[in-house]
Amino acid sequence: MKMAIKRGLIILVGLAVQIAASLSVYLFFIEHVFFINLFFEILGLLLILNLIKNSKSYSYTLPIIICLILFPLIGTVLYIIYYRNKNSSKTLKKIKQSEKDNKKYLVQDEKIRDKFEDNGKIIYLSDFAGYPVTKNNDITYYKIGEEAFSAMLEELKKAEKFIFFEYFIVAHGTMWNSILEILEEKAAKGVDVRVIYDDMGCISTLEKDYYKKLEEKGIKCVVFNRLNPIAGVIMNNRDHRKILVIDGKVAFSGGINIADEYINLNNKYGHWKDNGIKVIGDAVWNYSVMFLTMWNAYRKEDENFYKFKFDYKNKPETEGFIVPYGETPLDEEITGEDVYLNIINQASKYVYIFTPYLIIDTDMINALNLAVKRGVDVRIVIPGIPDKKIVYTLSESYVEPLVKGGVKIYKYTPGFIHSKVFVSDDNIATVGTINMDYRSLYLHFECGCYMENVQAIKDIKKDLLDTMEKSHKVTEIEAKQKLLKSIWQSALRLVAPLM
Repeated sequence: MKMAIKRGLIILVGLAVQIAASLSVYLFFIEHVFFINLFFEILGLLLILNLIKNSKSYSYTLPIIICLILFPLIGTVLYIIYYRNKNSSKTLKKIKQSEKDNKKYLVQDEKIRDKFEDNGKIIYLSDFAGYPVTKNNDITYYKIGEEAFSAMLEELKKAEKFIFFEYFIVAHGTMWNSILEILEEKAAKGVDVRVIYDDMGCISTLEKDYYKKLEEKGIKCVVFNRLNPIAGVIMNNRDHRKILVIDGKVAFSGGINIADEYINLNNKYGHWKDNGIKVIGDAVWNYSVMFLTMWNAYRKEDENFYKFKFDYKNKPETEGFIVPYGETPLDEEITGEDVYLNIINQASKYVYIFTPYLIIDTDMINALNLAVKRGVDVRIVIPGIPDKKIVYTLSESYVEPLVKGGVKIYKYTPGFIHSKVFVSDDNIATVGTINMDYRSLYLHFECGCYMENVQAIKDIKKDLLDTMEKSHKVTEIEAKQKLLKSIWQSALRLVAPLM
């Protein structure tokens, strides 16, 4: 913890220096150079117009627009820092190039495409998001982290060729130690073991140079987007994915990270309700390509990804469609939000949702309320015990307009909900890492698994209904906030895209 505090303070000092420098320049200009200040006011106006023209979400760009109006020079500096980092950062440029180079591996099987040519939701994922739709997969849904963890260990022990491991949080403890023991053993036997973990996600859980210890054990390691006190806004772009691929045969994903609270060995926030999925079949390839694309952005060592593709001799025989998909802040598609909106907008009977954070824009609020108006049963389960109090207070500010609109909100009484799950009309679901907040939808690298007409959807629906039975339904009276808290929540909403 001391190490995490020290690293965090260094980052904060670096950011404070950047802000102080910008403020000093601003105060100097405004006092001494009227025409320069006027120049920045005009430039700020032009930047605002550019944001309005090109914004993917006005809710997301609102804070910087307000800053440009009130403090033109500071707003201009922040705008330049943001776009300089996003467009010229070495880290993001390498990832963007890797994504471009490796799209060739995500090829849609035309025979399968013929079977969904009238399905708009799936066409979007295949043709625009760029992730192949697959059939003949076996999906297992785990309603709790402990179950997923047990299955992960079982499959890891079977690894013969390679293990791809990409997680936002890895923490010392029973869960990681059990996995690490297998990874070390497999690496010693010649299995190609690769680990990606996020530096911000692990700031308080792993030592700064922990990757060196893994390399000494024969485990290849990449630390995603290492923290840098002068990196600026680029630090917002985190790898929030959870992907485990074993020999190209099986993949795991879902909400769980690699820390003991995810398997309820550490109950700081009550019972930790999370989930996982196991995928066997052609859909595993999408996860493999996502991992390899990120890996080769850092360590370009694979000339041909196809050597990692498993050739199923006896494919699982199922009729439904499976589409593992990725979310990246580097392209024009807002894939995660678009998948969610498509499910809501096309639902006819019900939409049930798990989300730990409910920090949504006007598009999402309107979609949820409009679904209710056309007779759809919309229910959302959020935590009963928060893990971050400020974020939870912000989430509560969105409960009132939703409850007033007829959306049923449930708080998970036993503890914290960390699952990110949608299920609709008994035939559609998505499970993954994408929270209903600005960070997941616009800033992070994420992943999900879209499903249609597969057996696992029944298990997902049952899990949501069972969880609602253990949860408290929020009334309209409870949703209404007192004046001072409402003012505080309004202020938080203003900076929500930055949280």
